[in-house]
Amino acid sequence: MAKGVSAKRHAQAVFQIALETGQLDRWQRDLEVMADTLAEPGLVALLENPKVKLDEKREVLEKVLPDIAPAAMNLAHFLVAKNRLRILPGMLTEYERLLNAHYGREVAEVSTAVPISDEEKERVRKRLAELLGKELVIKVKVDPDVMGGLVARVGDTLVDGSVRTRLRDLRQSLVHAR
Repeated sequence: MAKGVSAKRHAQAVFQIALETGQLDRWQRDLEVMADTLAEPGLVALLENPKVKLDEKREVLEKVLPDIAPAAMNLAHFLVAKNRLRILPGMLTEYERLLNAHYGREVAEVSTAVPISDEEKERVRKRLAELLGKELVIKVKVDPDVMGGLVARVGDTLVDGSVRTRLRDLRQSLVHAR
């Protein structure tokens, strides 16, 4: 089974369970914890080692994931037993996509030249939501090529308020003014 398809199918199954049990946010937190914790290369090597017994792997999971729900722990056990730990990041991404679609939210991918504070992130989210008339979730990444300002992409819509674009536009207007 292809990695992407497997991650998507697993995420859809988890989302359905979360929806039926009313634990959408809890599952998101648990998947985030699992993806972060089980991304550790040494831990992955141990959990994927065929020489390590399954009972020992279960004990390790219990120690490194003490605060996740029992159903999420069952998922972790399953992924280890089936040697599918590497699909966790894809599962988390797909689960978040399903969760945002369920709540009617869209993801705004925002690029800035420098990191921005949570307060600035919230102001950007509110302004973009007003501008586009949509409920948004902001994902910020730092891209020095932006130079200043920001570039936001929401689906097929691009909002470019970067210094780089403004300078390019100014240059073009000066060239055409001759």
